[in-house]
Amino acid sequence: MEVESPEQLQRKQTTYLSFGENFEIQKEVYRGQQYSQIYFARLHWMRALLYSLVPNWKSHLPVCTILGLEEGTECIIVGTLYKHMKLKPCILDEYSKERSVAPLVKPHNFMNQDDYLVLEDESGRVKLGGTVLSPSVYVTGVVVALHGKETSAGVFFVEDVLEAGLPPQIERPLKSREDKYVVLVSGLSIGSSSSNPLQFQLLVDHITGHLGDEEEQGLVAEIVHLVIAGNSVEISRGILSGQNLASKDQSRLSEPFKELDIQLTQIAASLPLDIMPGSSDPANFSLPQQPLNRCLFPGSATFNTFRSCTNPHCFELDNIRFLGTSGQNIDDLTKYSEAKDKLDFLERTLRWRHLAPTAPNTLGCYPFTDRDPFLIDSCPDVYFVGNQEKYGTRLVKGSEGQSVRLISIPRFCETGVAVLLNMRNLECHALTFGTQFSS
Repeated sequence: MEVESPEQLQRKQTTYLSFGENFEIQKEVYRGQQYSQIYFARLHWMRALLYSLVPNWKSHLPVCTILGLEEGTECIIVGTLYKHMKLKPCILDEYSKERSVAPLVKPHNFMNQDDYLVLEDESGRVKLGGTVLSPSVYVTGVVVALHGKETSAGVFFVEDVLEAGLPPQIERPLKSREDKYVVLVSGLSIGSSSSNPLQFQLLVDHITGHLGDEEEQGLVAEIVHLVIAGNSVEISRGILSGQNLASKDQSRLSEPFKELDIQLTQIAASLPLDIMPGSSDPANFSLPQQPLNRCLFPGSATFNTFRSCTNPHCFELDNIRFLGTSGQNIDDLTKYSEAKDKLDFLERTLRWRHLAPTAPNTLGCYPFTDRDPFLIDSCPDVYFVGNQEKYGTRLVKGSEGQSVRLISIPRFCETGVAVLLNMRNLECHALTFGTQFSS
């Protein structure tokens, strides 16, 4: 009696192109330089862009510098916003004798009703007035063009604001596409108390085709790529005390990496994967974070499908451009501005054409001297951010026909949720994995 062998499923393939060199720190040398140069580079690039947009916005108004303002004369000024915040933490306050007088700060947000905005360029700075520009929406580091006039009190009364808007987008052919899926996951936090090894193993077994019936496995064969957006491991702070580690502590330190490498080896043997560093991973603290050292992954790094990438990360799959971070840029915006939804912060960074406007003011970044790597010059098709409280998605449209899929990826260790994106139509949904044991 002959037994029919099951049909072999072939996983679909994609062409991959990385744009990570923009976020790599290669020839830069730190010589004690300050952060003013990255602000100058940002203002120079953004001002040229905004100047090109002004004729289609307010062509009848003159453009002048802050130093050239005249009282009562309507004009347009371009500069970098600075937000004066009453509750913003200051390192000098830690040494003040009157610390007890300082107001108690809510740990999640430093907004206050007395906050106000200032605009700066190379010539000077001016306080902004009016209701058009809300301090609760904008943060320090955003470059804008403002229409208004200077009052007798020396305040620039804002009547209208021009943001850079969504950058130009390369048109993609849609007709020839077929269903191909990308899995996005973040916050595995292997080694933390909230991590569930079985939950992650279910995810690994699912995307490698070891779960489900033939129909399910046929769908899984259409998964072509996995992106891990930061915070893959979590190391106890007690171990990292700066003292010499005992042998048992050394074992505790390496255990999360060994467990992660075992799982990633299974994935890399089946499909390509990108792993990005996050705030809890063993990488540099300041953005852009450099790729995790391949020696941490002795098993998975032997596969050519394994890629250790930067944070932020930009790449293309079959000409679909992806741009994403591990969440630090959005988390920092939540401290110094307000929005109804985390996706609003993602949309704002796109319209401001800057991934991390609060860097280097409140978000650590490398002191680049001749460029600002966080400027967005080409509109992505997919913009994702990792390590958020919950899953969310939105399709954003631009004035020139741009279309961007925004994705908020939840922490997997807390929610058991990964995100599945269809590259054919950029629609996505949540993949939820759970383990429940009845007593």
